[in-house]
Amino acid sequence: MYRYLKRTIDIVLSLFLALLFFPIWIIIPLIIWLDSGWPVIYSHRRVGQNGRNFRLYKFRTMIKDADRVLYQKDKRLLKKFKAGDWKLAADPRITKLGRFLRNLTIDEFPQIYNVVYGDMSLVGPRAYIPRELVDQTKKYPRTKPWMPTILTVKPGITGPWQTSGRNVIPFDKRAGMDLNYAKHYNFWWDLLIILKTPQAMLSKW
Repeated sequence: MYRYLKRTIDIVLSLFLALLFFPIWIIIPLIIWLDSGWPVIYSHRRVGQNGRNFRLYKFRTMIKDADRVLYQKDKRLLKKFKAGDWKLAADPRITKLGRFLRNLTIDEFPQIYNVVYGDMSLVGPRAYIPRELVDQTKKYPRTKPWMPTILTVKPGITGPWQTSGRNVIPFDKRAGMDLNYAKHYNFWWDLLIILKTPQAMLSKW
């Protein structure tokens, strides 16, 4: 029953948040455009429920050709990126404005569209990058059998690992949290994660 109720909650809360933070949808794109031009929205493929890929949207926080720099131009950066479990502590591609937006998690606001459209939920496992999933399940073999269970649930804007340490948690620990969530999620757990999210948003500030 909660699976169907969860979808209703996602839509109602997402529309409420979109209205509540309406000025952000006007101000942030304008600031990004003034700072580094178009585009102001960045999108890329993520793995969604049942392994179906979708396009995830964020406010752009990096230089315009960030993906090309990482995957085609700077092999040392890519090696460091993969060694850090697909995270960079001081990513040189992030703009100064982008770092500010990331520290407050404002860059993820456009994912409300993904929730309303049905690709994501407000609360759920992390939306993995396809290449990341292949690379990391090889690096951490014990996580590979977990993925079919994790992917039975829609990925979330926030979730158990996002409110429990964010980037400092290694991939296998994050995947373990996602697995536990996929097996046992319920209304009260989702509510607790939502209540913890504002503090997690400010934790890097």
